[in-house]
Amino acid sequence: MPDFIYAPPQHPRLDIIYQDETIIVLNKPSGLLSVPGRLSEHHDSIASRVQALFPAATIVHRLDMCTSGVILMALTKAAQSHISRQFQQRSTAKYYYARVEGIPTAKSGSIDLPLRCDWPNRPRQMIDFIDGKPALTHWQVIAEHLANDDNNQQASATVLLKPVTGRSHQLRLHMLALGTPILGDELYASEQGVAGAEHLQLHAAMLEIEHPLSSQKMTFKASAPFPIN
Repeated sequence: MPDFIYAPPQHPRLDIIYQDETIIVLNKPSGLLSVPGRLSEHHDSIASRVQALFPAATIVHRLDMCTSGVILMALTKAAQSHISRQFQQRSTAKYYYARVEGIPTAKSGSIDLPLRCDWPNRPRQMIDFIDGKPALTHWQVIAEHLANDDNNQQASATVLLKPVTGRSHQLRLHMLALGTPILGDELYASEQGVAGAEHLQLHAAMLEIEHPLSSQKMTFKASAPFPIN
């Protein structure tokens, strides 16, 4: 894998899906960090961009840098506490879309494989039945894309992913375990799979929470930046 050069997309600076006095919901592009990195050149992030406008804003959950889609930040301490508790209690709902290498042999299923950090090879994660933390993902094939030898395209599929837990790289590792790593995944896909997409084909398409003031269920969606059907 080549040396990492951080070059986050600059336009639009913020793609706001929803905003009120307590929360702001955004569509994060692939290639932008959720929070600033340790180095000064990695400061640019969805969090730092929002905090430039709303200094009190705080992150309540994260997406991998390469993952696009719905991400929420709290604008008050009370909202941060309320929504963080929802994530901890797994009372939120969410789903992702992914384009994967190859076509799964089944149409749907669940992957229950514990994960932990692969410390010598960070940021890679790994399956570990002894020291790994529980990780559960439900998945369903929603489209199949057959290989086209004329255009040198490989067979692929679009899958709907519903993670029950939120481990680092969970969806990427679970799709790899299924034998169909996500296209564009420089950590886990094959050489052909990495070359088959401009960036990681993983998108957080929907997030449902209980609003911290009204207690009403609110659903936020963002269209995937890659073809689904």
